[in-house]
Amino acid sequence: MQIIGAEELSELDKLVARLNRLLDRAEDFLPQKSLPPDWKASIAYRWRKRGALGFLHPVAHPHLIRLSDLQEIDEQKKLIERNTRQFVEGYTANNVLLTGARGTGKSSLVKAVLNKFASRGLRLIEVEKHDLVDLPDIVDLVAESPFKFILFCDDLSFDADEPGYKALKAILDGSIATTSENLVIYATSNRRHLMPEYMQENLETKYLGEEIHPGETVEEKISLSERFGLWVSFYPFDQNEYLRIAEYWLGQLGVTGFDSAAVRQEALQWALLRGSRSGRVAWHFARDWVGRHKIQSAPMRTK
Repeated sequence: MQIIGAEELSELDKLVARLNRLLDRAEDFLPQKSLPPDWKASIAYRWRKRGALGFLHPVAHPHLIRLSDLQEIDEQKKLIERNTRQFVEGYTANNVLLTGARGTGKSSLVKAVLNKFASRGLRLIEVEKHDLVDLPDIVDLVAESPFKFILFCDDLSFDADEPGYKALKAILDGSIATTSENLVIYATSNRRHLMPEYMQENLETKYLGEEIHPGETVEEKISLSERFGLWVSFYPFDQNEYLRIAEYWLGQLGVTGFDSAAVRQEALQWALLRGSRSGRVAWHFARDWVGRHKIQSAPMRTK
């Protein structure tokens, strides 16, 4: 029988200790099961990554807005509110793609329906484009929850070879696993088909008699956007719509009895400098106008 000496035993202990340290480090890189958060901690969550582990982080102060604050987009509000109501009440509803001009209320509309239906069990999960590869994990994480979830992807656009593109396409329609009945996807984009379009692609189009057959590249791009059951389009505001939105926000910020003609002129100059007449630009103008006039009328502060 071989007897291990004290020196050999000491070396063996050191080797075991080193192996344990290596295993501890390796565990940081191994996939781990995400734990569901406290769904009552917030009405909105962000998907975050720490190493290989993804988790839902509650948003302490969600940006909430009322549906009535969104001006000049009544038809879009009607579509989104109706689809969300169907979803919250347990009826069939669609994934939604909101596309169109920037600053016209696409993201704000999603926040507004969250605000309206949060008391009835609606929650929102915001996912960045580069984290869309984790969509199957998020779906599994919320599947057993009693709440309803909007998975929100803001300002979405892809190149064809991005992994998030394939992950979103599969989860919408095309994977062997389906999403749970308590989750829908709402995505906003300035691009109708979520991907850049090039003139060269039109050359792939074939004409057979009176029929038009788009090329494979175009078909591939359309294949993602068409997986959303509901498309909601937003359009640039004309001058009168922009001015009505600006005056609305001035009223909401407590301004009354202002010189309408002078304010309209300032609002138009503001839009001209920004190169856009949008709801966002009108909101920024109103905040600037109110701040400037209040500080001008305020007594000078001394140190």
